[in-house]
Amino acid sequence: MAMAIRSLLLPLALLALAASSAAVANLEIGFYSKTCPDAEKIVREEMAKIIAAAPSLAGPLLRLHFHDCFVRGCDASVLLESTEGNVAEKDAKPNKSLRGFGSVERVKAKLEAACPGIVSCADVLALMSRDAVVLAKGPFWPVALGRRDGRVSSATEASNELPPASGDVPLLAKIFASKGLGLKDLVVLSGAHTLGTAHCPSFADRLYNTTSGSVDPSLDSEYADKLRLKCRSVDDRTMLSEMDPGSFKTFDTSYYRHVAKRRGLFRSDAALLFDATTRDYVQRIATGKLDGDFFSDFSASMIKMGDVGVLTGTQGEIRKKCYALN
Repeated sequence: MAMAIRSLLLPLALLALAASSAAVANLEIGFYSKTCPDAEKIVREEMAKIIAAAPSLAGPLLRLHFHDCFVRGCDASVLLESTEGNVAEKDAKPNKSLRGFGSVERVKAKLEAACPGIVSCADVLALMSRDAVVLAKGPFWPVALGRRDGRVSSATEASNELPPASGDVPLLAKIFASKGLGLKDLVVLSGAHTLGTAHCPSFADRLYNTTSGSVDPSLDSEYADKLRLKCRSVDDRTMLSEMDPGSFKTFDTSYYRHVAKRRGLFRSDAALLFDATTRDYVQRIATGKLDGDFFSDFSASMIKMGDVGVLTGTQGEIRKKCYALN
């Protein structure tokens, strides 16, 4: 009975959080109810087709929203193509491995056919990332809408502002704090690494290039041996490794069990064990008895992140094509 009541209260609590957070950011639950009433349904139905055809895209689509929000806020600037006079965010080194741009254009085209010039690319990204998590068996959270699309996209800004995969907790906490996100958001949003894969260059320095000349001591040696079989060198760009081995297409808590066993893929994953606050969270969720708590925490942190630096009202524009300015 207590569990049933709690499961009813959680969505209500998230709705209240989304509404209050949205009010501060000038966003609104049901923003398109009059101008494009089927917007969320269109995104959800198209996402169901996309993930059914390519389940491994759930992680990349979630990552697109992350990488967007950490540079200039959630304004879809990560989707813009470079032009003759400007190198855009998507061509910055940390964004070279981003995928899913075609899926975003596919969803946007459906929305444009139904409601031309109404739904922003920034809102499309926010909705697609939520639906990607839901379709990967993760939690649902309400997405407040009304973001507008930015007109500036800079590779230099992306290189300087994105949280690096090699970062320690003090550095990552500083970057998160600059976006209004706390230490709990950091450890909770790291849980997104339960989905997706990574190329060797993003973690191979832990296998070959450490100052001691051996494997990073914070990495389990048996796991390191397995990774070395896949990644033959620091520059090996051909092989992909699962960020959450055995479960990289399913949104769950197994990522924390890997991290607790020193089997996190990135230095930033391993770093979570070197801070008392983040270590405590990792170890609690790793028990497998608090999946509901993690789902609730992740939803709350995604709501907060989705409000970072948004453009609203008459700011920015509503792009017709997400890869180009109007």
